[in-house]
Amino acid sequence: MARLFGTDGVRGVANVELTAELALDLSVAAAHILGEAGVFRDSRPLALVGRDPRASGEFLEAAVIAGLASAGVDVVRLGVVPTPAVAFLVNEMDADLGVMISASHNPMPDNGIKFFSRGGVKLDDFLEDAIEARMGEEWKRPTGASVGRIRSDLGAVEGYVAHLVASLGDPSLEGLKVVIDCANGAASQTALEAFAAQGAHIIPIHAEPDGININDNCGSTHIGDLVERVVAEGADLGIALDGDADRCLAVDHEGNLIDGDRILAILAIAMKEEHRLHSDTVVATVMSNLGLVNAMRDHGIRVDQTKVGDRYVLESMNANGFSLGGEQSGHVIISEYANTGDGTLTGLHLASRMVSTGKTLKELGSVMTELPQVVINVRNVDKLRAGIDTGVQAEVTAAARELGDTGRVLLRPSGTEPVVRVMCEAPTIEQAQAIAERLAARVTERLSL
Repeated sequence: MARLFGTDGVRGVANVELTAELALDLSVAAAHILGEAGVFRDSRPLALVGRDPRASGEFLEAAVIAGLASAGVDVVRLGVVPTPAVAFLVNEMDADLGVMISASHNPMPDNGIKFFSRGGVKLDDFLEDAIEARMGEEWKRPTGASVGRIRSDLGAVEGYVAHLVASLGDPSLEGLKVVIDCANGAASQTALEAFAAQGAHIIPIHAEPDGININDNCGSTHIGDLVERVVAEGADLGIALDGDADRCLAVDHEGNLIDGDRILAILAIAMKEEHRLHSDTVVATVMSNLGLVNAMRDHGIRVDQTKVGDRYVLESMNANGFSLGGEQSGHVIISEYANTGDGTLTGLHLASRMVSTGKTLKELGSVMTELPQVVINVRNVDKLRAGIDTGVQAEVTAAARELGDTGRVLLRPSGTEPVVRVMCEAPTIEQAQAIAERLAARVTERLSL
């Protein structure tokens, strides 16, 4: 049976795969396992629960809170907040556990549940496995005064916004015109507040969530509207968040995309100049473009590459004390201010770099030259066999031999979606496309369900 937890919590179609019953059972199991593991300080632990604006988040929030309280955990309901706000507030409010209900950049019908331990860090794999194994077991239920109590603190998120603003010091974005696409998501208020407090002239788009329109042709997965608005307004840059605001992509004044790799390059160089880049190293994943590695080498910066998933980026950062890491998708972690990806924080510091250097975002982004990269998502296949099927692996080996040291191929099952991702980088887009299509065809042929 497939593992319940993916690279970013538990996800599925809400009320089909991710049901209220599953959410409740998952929360009870988490309370028991984390208590036994010594994560909770005493017998009266405190949990914070936040969600993005998806309609399904309303009943899943109720189920999660009910499960925690029934297991003797006191709960503070945060309401609609970004994922990084939950991580921050767990530490700020000295809570024992944080729960975020969100499917991030996924379409609205999906939803997800992710847990944060004390300090606002994601759970280790072994704890997630233990929680999954515990689900459905009989347990002794607390009664009377021993059940958890529930209260709401919808204003707690303002402390998170203040933290974002303070990360730049005094107001420093005055005169900068910024279009912010909030993806009709969790940061539709907080991101705008943070940029405005730093003096930026903000133009919000897709900042009116109704529970249904999250990520709907907007945000970091659909930047067309952002590009059009930046150019039309003559803005200095555009910021694209995703549904739970843990990602940030950007657009320069001409409408060119500045992806997570370029953002990492820009911030890494800035932090090295300021002597804030520990060990002159930036952490990225195997999906990052070779152009990032080349650009960083030219600036005396090493790239430590991990498996795909912000949890693995963070593991490397924590283990080695690295101060910056992220993914091509725009999931960037600046450890001085956050212990998870934070799209608003990333956008603020990217804008600040523009102001401090007097350069346009296009000029800053030109530090990196991308190799042509093609990614094909192959659906309706058995993704668990992608790494072991001999026919598929033979095709991967042949492609790698063809490219030599001029490019690379990567084939991996998605941790958040039922697809196999086929990626190829090559000297020309034509070669990358041809190799990627050949690999995708073999995956379909060999792994089709």
